[in-house]
Amino acid sequence: MEFTKMHGLGNDFVIVSKYKNIPKDVERLAIAMCDRHFGVGADGLVFILPSDQADVRMRIFNADGTEAEQCGNAIRCVSKYVYDHELVNKEKLSVETLAGIQHVKLHTKEGIVNTVEVDMGEPILKGELVPTAIHDPQVVDRTIEVDGVTFHFTAVSMGNPHAVIYVENVKDFDVERWGPKIETHPLFPKKTNVEFVTVKSDKELEMRVWERGVGQTLACGTGACATGVASVLTGQASRDVTIHLKGGDLKVFWNPEDNKVYMTGEAREVFTGNWLAPVEF
Repeated sequence: MEFTKMHGLGNDFVIVSKYKNIPKDVERLAIAMCDRHFGVGADGLVFILPSDQADVRMRIFNADGTEAEQCGNAIRCVSKYVYDHELVNKEKLSVETLAGIQHVKLHTKEGIVNTVEVDMGEPILKGELVPTAIHDPQVVDRTIEVDGVTFHFTAVSMGNPHAVIYVENVKDFDVERWGPKIETHPLFPKKTNVEFVTVKSDKELEMRVWERGVGQTLACGTGACATGVASVLTGQASRDVTIHLKGGDLKVFWNPEDNKVYMTGEAREVFTGNWLAPVEF
């Protein structure tokens, strides 16, 4: 099976196209391919498939084999791939995901995609729809207790659940300790992605992320969008912010006119290869 390794700000993926369906044992395949010692190494396995609703369809499986509803960094990689490999020949395209159809604008240089702007849609704020165990219209600056320590979080869904938590100095914060404990907290019936954020100014945020089903990653597109929304709701930042992640910067704009969140960032192709183990479709 042919694959291409790509990343969006270090959030890396194995991209597979040329097939109409996903493999039969896709969960086990994702675990094997994403393994950084015995496989290709990635945060997720992504399939680009035909769609009868959009230009292409994307399905993404985390490194632990679970399927994610949505992934902003993966969408940027998929969009760059289909344009650069001439599967789609337009600079505005649509990508079908489990969270709905995402609209994408490509910024090209000399015929190659440089950055990708994604219409991530409207944020979901209603507690039971994020989902959380708190059934309120918004879950903003609520408390959560973990191992005797109290954190304040704001819940936002960008097609997948996020809990945004502000800390004094995220560079020194123990993401590896607290991320998995919050991810699996009973307040989140489908688990949650967790963003730890330090406010630099009303235009700049620094973020670290613990991704559900993956662990700490260098970047998270939906997490950046959720952080942008949460920062407006809590009065921490403006609607137009730059978010600094370990892998680089993302620009996030929560448009007051259409209530949609727009994310812009890079995507890069690293290498191509062949997975030699048998794969049954």
